[in-house]
Amino acid sequence: MKGTSPLEGMNVLVPRGKKQAQSFSALIRSYGGMPVEIPLIAFEPLWNKALVQAHKEIHTYDWVIFTSKTAVDAFFDNFSLSSSFPKIAVIGENTKKFLVDKGLKVDFVPGEYVAEGFVEDFLPLVEEGMKILIPKGNLARGYIAASLSEKGARVDEIIVYKTVFPRKSINLLKDQLSGKGLDILPFTSPSTVDHFMEAVKELGFLTAVKDSVVGCIGPVTKERAEAYGLQVHAVPEEYTVHSMLKSIIRYLAETRRGI
Repeated sequence: MKGTSPLEGMNVLVPRGKKQAQSFSALIRSYGGMPVEIPLIAFEPLWNKALVQAHKEIHTYDWVIFTSKTAVDAFFDNFSLSSSFPKIAVIGENTKKFLVDKGLKVDFVPGEYVAEGFVEDFLPLVEEGMKILIPKGNLARGYIAASLSEKGARVDEIIVYKTVFPRKSINLLKDQLSGKGLDILPFTSPSTVDHFMEAVKELGFLTAVKDSVVGCIGPVTKERAEAYGLQVHAVPEEYTVHSMLKSIIRYLAETRRGI
């Protein structure tokens, strides 16, 4: 792959913390790119009464829906698994694998890894009075809960973590954008777009990213990027990091061969 990829020699933003960045960075290197790790989001678990109550009453739920690995981590912090755990639904194969590695069975994965696709596939399983728990982050949308409630389910949403911007990344961005720059901006969530654009505006480096190639992991992230005036060049059909990177490479191969 190396030596033939359109990504060869390009500086590619990796908007994740060091632990989560490893696989993404390795993937970029495998395509000849140069990963630049600048975490744009960090997650802080929240311990609250709602979570304690959910742990105590977990046996009363029919389903638990996890929309991310972070929600899984935060929910199971200080929680002992029991044999009466409800059925589990997830969005995404990575979240499924994370749960399976914990010894849990995942009963439902949608065909499309966004809230709208999840609801469309999951609604036929919903029955009147069914009790569903959704552990989520403070910035997560309420679309799934609202849609399932309309079908007659009793849905409890609990905030188990909050998303924050690591302020130390301001200096990392400043050094990178005032030096070698960033050729590729792959955004993995609306929050990464928000934090990146707010930081770039604060630093006065908007012109430094105007020619960057922008990839977004899915339509919701794309919509957020476009709201900031960014031109989005690549969105994959399958909403995974690997597919996003391949869609960026495909864009480069098709339209920017001279880079």
